[in-house]
This record gives sequence, C-alpha cells and structure tokens, in this order.
Amino acid sequence: MSRPDPPDRPAPVPVRVVLVDDHQMFATSLAQALEAEPDLLVVGLATTIREARDLVASATPDVVLLDHRLPDGDGVGAIADLHRIRPSAQIVMLTATASDRVLVAAMEAGAAGFIAKTQRLDDVIAGVRAAADGESLVSAKLLSRLLPRLQKRTGTPGAELTEREREILDLLATGLSNADIARRLTISVHTVRNHMANLSAKLGAHSKLEVLSIAVREGLVDGGG
Repeated sequence: MSRPDPPDRPAPVPVRVVLVDDHQMFATSLAQALEAEPDLLVVGLATTIREARDLVASATPDVVLLDHRLPDGDGVGAIADLHRIRPSAQIVMLTATASDRVLVAAMEAGAAGFIAKTQRLDDVIAGVRAAADGESLVSAKLLSRLLPRLQKRTGTPGAELTEREREILDLLATGLSNADIARRLTISVHTVRNHMANLSAKLGAHSKLEVLSIAVREGLVDGGG
C-alpha cells in the first residue's frame, strides 16, 4: 500500500528588495544576482531619491539597498524620509569609500548597516537576508570604532529599560548577533527578538543598529571612547 503524498508546504514569502543606485551596470548586475535566489525578490530599481520614495511607497520593500551618493542628494539624508514612508523597511547603505563620519550619520539616521560595493556577491546576498531578519550589518571591529564617535546627549536618559534589556544592549554593543546573544543569556532567539522589538519601541528606533546608536547617545550603554 503506497503512502499518501505529504501535503504541500506553502512557499516561504520572499524578502522584497528595492535597490537604489544610479550606476546602471552595477544595479542591474546586483539585481540579477538577488533575483536568482529563491527567497529574494527585487521589486524595483531606482536611480534617484525621488524615485526611491515612490518605490518604497508602492512596492512595500522589506529591505532597501541605498547608495550613498545619488544625483539628487545624499543617501544618508534620505533615510529618515524613507522610514517615514515605510517604517518597517530595513535600510542598508551601499558604500564605496565612506568615511566614519558618513557611517556614523547613517547609524544615527536609522540605517540597518552597511554593505561595501567591493564585497563578494555571496556576502551581499547574505547581508540582505540578515537585514530582513533584523540583524545589523556592521562588523564588531567597525562597531567598536564608530560607537565612540556618536554624539552623547546630556541629561537623564529618556527610556526606562529592564535589567534584561540592558544586558542585551551591552552584548549588542560588542557586535553579537541575536543568536549569539541568545546563547550567551541562555534564552531563545525568539525571546531576544521580542526584547529587540521592545527596545525599538521604547527608543523609537527602526533597526537594531539604530537601537544601539540611540542607547549610546542617551547613556544607556557604554559606547567606549
């Protein structure tokens, strides 16, 4: 007697990606590489900030890959506007040779991290997936260099955090992933994500990296320096 076929599982919902870059050859090549992945879907290409605003509003992306230099403005300056249009989008800066000043500004604006245009395609693809999963795309080494450059605010911190949230912030400042934090604290990744969501709500942040940026500026975590 033959066994019944297992029920078909629904296909996973692909990560929706908008790519914003005015270098057509680079953008087209990157879009083709992302489209070749079954779990990624490029829902639009934009060459200007104005086009990016329209696309983010209409295509509802999960991840936006945003070039630093665009014909009608600075990509970093567009981050806040794009977040107003789609708060849940993870905005990743595409950088060629960006200074620490630019990277710090991107962190403070709410970027989820940085991808260098010189990185291998496999690394870029992995980065898109990580950003969609709520991870920050910044190495521990770069993070330790950038955190002391954040502008500290004076006065009493505005957010009331639990002891566990402070623990997570301290580990976040060392560049650990959600999975690493879960192992360190002997809790589930799901629980870490819940804490991250609470931290984002309390601090008014759009990304894991912005959570850390705000926490350092408000004196909720030691940024070094």
